[in-house]
Amino acid sequence: MSDSVNQHRTFEVLTAEPVRTWRKPRSWPADEKARLVAESFLPGANVSAIARSVGLDPSQLYAWRREALSSGAVAPLTDEPETPVQFACVEAVAAAKVEIVIGGAVVRVAGDIDPDHLAKILRAVRKA
Repeated sequence: MSDSVNQHRTFEVLTAEPVRTWRKPRSWPADEKARLVAESFLPGANVSAIARSVGLDPSQLYAWRREALSSGAVAPLTDEPETPVQFACVEAVAAAKVEIVIGGAVVRVAGDIDPDHLAKILRAVRKA
């Protein structure tokens, strides 16, 4: 048995701040809630990104959206789109030229066109 009283000892003191597990509820004004809900219903809106941009949990914004829908303050989209959806008609034929119909536009190209160049042309036609 050895005497450990006279031996050199090293101690490390660890300090840490307590982790907050509860945060005080934030009070949101009604007009701010309405603005966020309206923004989240815009076409192509990302609800989670909108919520996080203002420091809100996405589930809270989804709850506000459900509340607005159930109260009748916001109605789901039921109208037809303003511009009717148009489909392209492609017919497979053995020819040196290709004709592509997009909406009201007709694109005629030679059979040996570069696919990347054709893709750029079609993107430009869709945007027009």
